[in-house]
Amino acid sequence: MLPGLKVGDEADLVWRVGAEHAIHLGYPPPSLTPTAVWAPSNTSVSAVVFSTPSMILLMERAARKAIEPYLEAGEASVGANVRIEHLAPTPLGAEVCAVARVTAIDGRTIDFEVTAHDRHEAIGRGTHRRAVVKLEKVARRIDEKTKLGLGPVGPLPGQPGIVSLAHEQSVHHSSVGGVSGPAAETAGPLPLPNTTTIRVEVDGAIATVRLDRPQKKNAVNVRMTEDWEAINRYLAGHPEIRVVIVSGGGDDFCAGDDVPEVGTLSMVEAQELSYRQARLYLSWEQLPQIFIAAIAGAALGGGCVAACACDFRIASHDARFGMPEVLLGWPPGYGIAQLTALVGKSRAMELCVTGQPIPARQAAEWGLVHRLVPTRELLPAARKWAESLLALPATALTETKRLVHADEGLQPKVAFFADTAAYVRCLELPDAREGIEGFKSKRSGSQRSR
Repeated sequence: MLPGLKVGDEADLVWRVGAEHAIHLGYPPPSLTPTAVWAPSNTSVSAVVFSTPSMILLMERAARKAIEPYLEAGEASVGANVRIEHLAPTPLGAEVCAVARVTAIDGRTIDFEVTAHDRHEAIGRGTHRRAVVKLEKVARRIDEKTKLGLGPVGPLPGQPGIVSLAHEQSVHHSSVGGVSGPAAETAGPLPLPNTTTIRVEVDGAIATVRLDRPQKKNAVNVRMTEDWEAINRYLAGHPEIRVVIVSGGGDDFCAGDDVPEVGTLSMVEAQELSYRQARLYLSWEQLPQIFIAAIAGAALGGGCVAACACDFRIASHDARFGMPEVLLGWPPGYGIAQLTALVGKSRAMELCVTGQPIPARQAAEWGLVHRLVPTRELLPAARKWAESLLALPATALTETKRLVHADEGLQPKVAFFADTAAYVRCLELPDAREGIEGFKSKRSGSQRSR
């Protein structure tokens, strides 16, 4: 370590709170447990805020910044101790600043006083210790551990047994994405739920899930959201079901959210419903089943997101895909990251900013659809595809799915925090009210749904 660092030296670092830095307080709300049903009269209130681990990381990064000019080649600073108080919440989108001030230096160990604040107040304070280490030594120890094996963690000698991460994930498989934790812990598998807006048929290892609001183009309302959450809990408890085919009753797959119902919700209710819908679609990535979307007619807004959330998509030649929310006066409340992952930023921008749908053939060219078939062959072709997947090794298939989704990283899984915040802000504006009224009176034929 080079000389020159002294007590009183400071460094600061500023972040803008993004979805990847946030935690959703109040989730899962009581509505996601088997004993409670969400309704506008008993909606839970939640908040998306800067998380404590992220604040600590920002503080550590500020301290590391203070040390960096004094490191020699082959050296790095690592955290050795942290004692932090989190004093106040900070919302998504706000800037936060961490300041690290050197309070003591003992050879290669440096102590810091660390603070954090947003534009309004102090949000954190504490102390932090960093040690300067040789990278060669760290790399050697990591290599030793890797060679010893990376299996499930067990108890250390002389310590009580602990639950391994693998077991914890299997029990709390649903902690993100609309599958409630309590259901996953229920003794014995759940029975097939009694749903009113979705029909489920289980035939061996294949479940066929059909949206059943054909008179509303299978638009997703509060009741369908509840039904999907119940179905997700059921699937989480039935790994013997290996493939799920999702289709729409009538002529359409899903025309998105039920816009007239959106117009009756308070901003808190709309926000919570958007969070729930985002999580229930994201949960399909975590469930062990392979999801195949069989798409005919409209797949718009939330319906397009549902299709994107499936692992595979097969469509009839008459299918059309779009994100028409902007035509109603608001941005998509969720699903932008999943759409962008499939078609790329430029094409996602075209779909979301123009609000105009694309036909099935173009969707296939863009990578949004895997296969196109005549309408009469849609469900038989989806079934044949499902049966071909059953011929593959079950564990290898599930693990491959998990790895592909995990490779995207965390940000796409939490981007809906920012999406929903923007959606709710716009939903309060006159343009949105006008859009909803226009939809209800059918003044604009292109405004089909959110």
